[in-house]
Amino acid sequence: MTLRLRALGVHLFTATGAVFAMLSMLAAVDEKWDLMFLWLVVAFFVDGIDGPLARHYHVKVNAPEFDGVLLDLIIDYLTYVFIPAFALFKSGLMDGWTGWFAIIVITFTSALYFADTRMKTKDNSFSGFPGCWNMLVLVIFALQPNFWVSLTLVTALAIAMFLPLKFVHPVRTERWRVITLPMALAWTFFAGWAAWVDFHPQSWAHWGLVTTSVYLVFAGIVQQIFPTRNNGGL
Repeated sequence: MTLRLRALGVHLFTATGAVFAMLSMLAAVDEKWDLMFLWLVVAFFVDGIDGPLARHYHVKVNAPEFDGVLLDLIIDYLTYVFIPAFALFKSGLMDGWTGWFAIIVITFTSALYFADTRMKTKDNSFSGFPGCWNMLVLVIFALQPNFWVSLTLVTALAIAMFLPLKFVHPVRTERWRVITLPMALAWTFFAGWAAWVDFHPQSWAHWGLVTTSVYLVFAGIVQQIFPTRNNGGL
């Protein structure tokens, strides 16, 4: 197989995320939340490995007619933002005005963030919360906290999207990658497990979700507080 065909194959692989997004949306419309999140976890897994494949096969050189970055952003907005926001609103976990507030704030701020050319730092981390609402909403479904807690989390993360706070990329942030990548994989495992058991309140998956989520949210900020000498103070 030629490099061009392999590069095209990476684009096709990335595009499967749109199919998984549609399958997830169909499940959400029927309020089959466990199935919806299982499809989102599959899409999350695809998103996690298509980037390294794209860089390995140099898709910008070998298949330049497709913009892999744009394709990835389109799918990410569906799976990270649009479908999770719909689920949070439709499920009733944030009821009344709080639900309307959440769905408007999440979709509006994320649209702006995804178009922000400053979203990446010099070490390939994210500047501001990267709009991973699928992760927050899944944790809310699993733990089902008081809606005021959910409202506080949504508000705080929406504001954090536009603050100079660093959030690690599980694959591309080199510092602590030996910890961050396994944490991201573990989060994917616990997310799938929680959805598979239909968010049973006594599932150990919930503890795994909380632990890995806390690390992924705060690791980059800790790196800012304790910079290394050779990373330009990031």
